[in-house]
Amino acid sequence: MRMLNFTAVLLALSSAFLLYGLNYDTRLIEAKLHAREREAERARADIAVLRAERAHLARPERIEPLAREMGLEPLSARHLLPGTWSDITTSSTAK
Repeated sequence: MRMLNFTAVLLALSSAFLLYGLNYDTRLIEAKLHAREREAERARADIAVLRAERAHLARPERIEPLAREMGLEPLSARHLLPGTWSDITTSSTAK
């Protein structure tokens, strides 16, 4: 009877330590997961800001004066080659 009690107490103690270890590991993994989720959310917010900045910087009304300062001008009819697009594509593939 004593041996059975001793074995039961030993099993209970070992189970308690095992469960404590599992609980500790689980909390550690949860903390890492929450940190990754916060990092991903910050990255999504940064991406949204960068997209807005890119849209702001790529506005034609902003680019046109800058291009004119550099001596660039809008595309006109004199810049286009005579003929049609099919003429250009067939002549480039014939080479």
